[in-house]
Amino acid sequence: MKKQKIYAVVDLETTGGKASMEKVIEVAIVRFDGDKILEKWESLIHPERSIPAMITKITGINDEMVVDAPKFFEVAKKIVEMTEGAIFVAHNVRFDYLFLREEFQRLGFTFSRKQLCTVRLSRMAFPGLRSYGLSNLIRHFRIPIKNRHRAMGDTLATVDVLRRVLSNNNNTETIEDLINLGVKESRLPKNIEIETLHALPEACGVYFFHDMDGDVAYIGKSSNIKKRVAQHFSKASSKASKLQRHVDDISYELTGSELIALLYESQLIKEMKPYINRAQRNTQFPYMIYSFLDAQGYITFNIAKNNVKNRKQFNMISEYSSQGSAKGFLGRVREAFELCATLCDLDSNRPCFNFHIHQCRGACKNDEPLDEYNERATEAIEKLSTVFEKDFFILDEGRTPDELSVILVKDKVCKGFGYIDKNYAGSYVDTLLDCIKPYPAYPETTRIIRRFLKKNGKLKIVELDKRYSEENF
Repeated sequence: MKKQKIYAVVDLETTGGKASMEKVIEVAIVRFDGDKILEKWESLIHPERSIPAMITKITGINDEMVVDAPKFFEVAKKIVEMTEGAIFVAHNVRFDYLFLREEFQRLGFTFSRKQLCTVRLSRMAFPGLRSYGLSNLIRHFRIPIKNRHRAMGDTLATVDVLRRVLSNNNNTETIEDLINLGVKESRLPKNIEIETLHALPEACGVYFFHDMDGDVAYIGKSSNIKKRVAQHFSKASSKASKLQRHVDDISYELTGSELIALLYESQLIKEMKPYINRAQRNTQFPYMIYSFLDAQGYITFNIAKNNVKNRKQFNMISEYSSQGSAKGFLGRVREAFELCATLCDLDSNRPCFNFHIHQCRGACKNDEPLDEYNERATEAIEKLSTVFEKDFFILDEGRTPDELSVILVKDKVCKGFGYIDKNYAGSYVDTLLDCIKPYPAYPETTRIIRRFLKKNGKLKIVELDKRYSEENF
């Protein structure tokens, strides 16, 4: 006989919409067994900051109302008790769950629960409605409610919606599917249970799939390990089938920083060579792209063997595992920046073939102004480059709120990464250097960092001055 499910139905009021920046000001939790309410609890929360006027207008909660209210750490234990052993339910569960998870993280604790979203449930259970917002469901089903936009009022309305969904047995499979992250137990490897997935952290890091011999068969990374691992088993595919046959255990390492997760995954794949991973396994890069000025002064690209002699002789831009890979990269960049194929070592004719089809502006026959062509070619060098011109640290999130991650770029490549207590970080270079664990540098490492910095321009960069740049690491 299956154990009866308990649902912890939750609603929060907050100072704003972004969990990482805002705070909880009210929480209500109702424990519900699908038929009757077992327990109710609610509390205002002192957010340790002022409540915006817009929030007061919506909720009616103002600074005076929370002045004597408990702070979050004072109710954290009660929240754990009310949600323990239950499925965490909310209308738009991601919002409420992320806020509680963030509040617990600020206290140095991990909050993890199975989740169920009544917005998604309602869409499946009651198709054809104009909207699935809580206000519309209240109107549609004529749900009696007191204090709309207050935590307990909205929680009890959500309980009513959940009861209506549960009353139809046809919804049982849909509910199980949502609770189990879209994973059907029949698709899991024989020694992996659904509870194994639920026990994984919803945090950033690298995960490992081990086979029956304990060897690592696959390495991956994600900003949410639980969600990503579940995705591997949620759909039928040749890769999922292969994982189902080989995976016997799952482990992980938290990194805090998404950039370090990317770098660490790439490094571990090269080092451990898991047999299910295909990408990023290469450790040899025998070809390179270099640049020079031709007789007319145009920036020109060429492909050559990546050996000591050529590295000394030429201005190397990037390294590749094969000549075809080098040509492929250079071809894509040529097309993106409308460069001349002849000046990219991709055509031997003058003018090049692309000139005749209007994909080259005529540098190969000296028609395009030198400065205009070289400006685009310089941008192409930046796009191709797998080396850095400066020495610097990147400071990012750590594995805990009190920690920072540190990545060192020196002598044109990434030298390694590590972690440091926020209190000791500051901008003291000696302290930052001491926390770095060295790792081999590969072309992908630089590409990973460049792409990440381009997308995440707000990361803190600390440049090394000349004294430290000249020291060995």
